[in-house]
Amino acid sequence: MKYIHLKKMDVFILILLFCFSFIPWGITAYNQSQHPAISYSAQLRVNGKIIKDFPLSKNTEYVYIEKDGDENVIEVKNNRIRIARANCPDQVCVRRGWISKGGETIVCLPHKLVLEVIASDGSQEGSVIY
Repeated sequence: MKYIHLKKMDVFILILLFCFSFIPWGITAYNQSQHPAISYSAQLRVNGKIIKDFPLSKNTEYVYIEKDGDENVIEVKNNRIRIARANCPDQVCVRRGWISKGGETIVCLPHKLVLEVIASDGSQEGSVIY
């Protein structure tokens, strides 16, 4: 069996690399402490037109019905949002489930509907600072 012989400089480099591995964690913790209260809202768009904004802090249910019979039931609960029911044939938007983080989207292609979570801290395109 071979033994690995470490020199003093090898040990120093290993300790230095170990310490540097914690830098990303420190930066993330610092950034979160500077911006602790980010609120989120969701925006409902159909054909690119904004239909409604939903604050994720308020539990609610909204039924969107289009003139041609397209129907989507949107549910907001516990700072999350989802499309609970839809009468589209593929049901991809319903199977997407809950979303809650800035930039996440649910898309219903047959109904040309987009539901997107937007952060209030200005950290993403389209976000609004309250």
